[in-house]
Amino acid sequence: MNQFDTDLMRSRFIESGYTVVDFEEEADVYVVNTCTVTAGGDRSSRQAIYRARRRNPGALIVATGCYAQVKPQELASLGEVDLVVGNTHKGEILKLVEEALERRERKVVVGEIFRQKDLRNFGTVLYFEGTRPFLKVQEGCNRFCTFCVIPYARGKVRSADPERIREQVERIAEMGFQEVVLTGTQLSQYGWDRGTSLYSLLLSLLEVKGIEIFRLSSLHIDELEENLLNLITSEERIAPHFHLSLQSGSDRILKLMERGYTRGEFVRKVERILSGRPHSAIGTDVIVGFPTETEGDFRETLSLVEDIPFAYLHLFPYSDRPFTKASRMRGKVPERIKRERMDILRGIDLKKRRDFYEKNRGRKLRAVVLDGDRLLTENYIDLRRKTNRRPGEVIEVVV
Repeated sequence: MNQFDTDLMRSRFIESGYTVVDFEEEADVYVVNTCTVTAGGDRSSRQAIYRARRRNPGALIVATGCYAQVKPQELASLGEVDLVVGNTHKGEILKLVEEALERRERKVVVGEIFRQKDLRNFGTVLYFEGTRPFLKVQEGCNRFCTFCVIPYARGKVRSADPERIREQVERIAEMGFQEVVLTGTQLSQYGWDRGTSLYSLLLSLLEVKGIEIFRLSSLHIDELEENLLNLITSEERIAPHFHLSLQSGSDRILKLMERGYTRGEFVRKVERILSGRPHSAIGTDVIVGFPTETEGDFRETLSLVEDIPFAYLHLFPYSDRPFTKASRMRGKVPERIKRERMDILRGIDLKKRRDFYEKNRGRKLRAVVLDGDRLLTENYIDLRRKTNRRPGEVIEVVV
């Protein structure tokens, strides 16, 4: 979704006559779209700002995005930053940059994210990752998991109008693209603010001719209701690739995280998906070292991760985030122990990926052509293969 927002800002500058150059080149203006989902995200964002200032000491340096929304004064205190723009004002980035260029005064422009009621600045604008159109249909999250700062950075759920989304999908199909990725902060909460649902949206979009694969971004296991489960396990045009964040395999830790499900419920829904579509790629996120996580809690996570046939794991060491309940919890896990546990899970992740690739060897799958020698299968396997088919087309391949 950050890539989506970055592309939208980039297009606004291009439309106004600016030339976009590589970030490592000297520029007059550097816009850093920051991340704050982890302490590492903050650190990487600051490093990008420092690099920009070194590249051109006289440039206008702008920090926007989630870090800017959550901790604007921290960024403003950096001598390298001239303008801080929160997510609340990201749609006005061009005007704010031009004002800053004219006046050359340091400024912080951040509003109250929870007052935003719609996607007024984003709507259903497209982002293209090479030849795969991404359609942002939703922003914000109404769950406040105890470790997660994202609701404070993105606000509560705001969903795009379903008719506008369908119009955009029809436009994508007319342009000759055969896969579209639906994305959002928490996609499975689409429509909560409109009295509709992701299930209803998908039923409408599946009526559009020409799109062979609808790929869904991250879904919350507790939001996979029966009708949605039935649809994604029976509809071939929905990619058999589902990212379902686990976070922990310990029921005690899941309760402290306020995730809303147990390990047993997670397993049952994964089994349901795989029974309907056995070659699905199931990806997940795991947080290591949540406050009070014991060796026993970690072993429960290990056993669950080993038992579920995940295609890949995204692993994160726990870090305190502002405003969150977990940041105020006692019993913080030492960094040394977090590193040891991360190393163990990285080894499991590598094995999971290899096992998933081997399981698919010889299988006939659909794949979208990314360029002349790169394909992405419906279940998220990156293939290198020469083809004369056009980018954006979905073809059949044997892995």
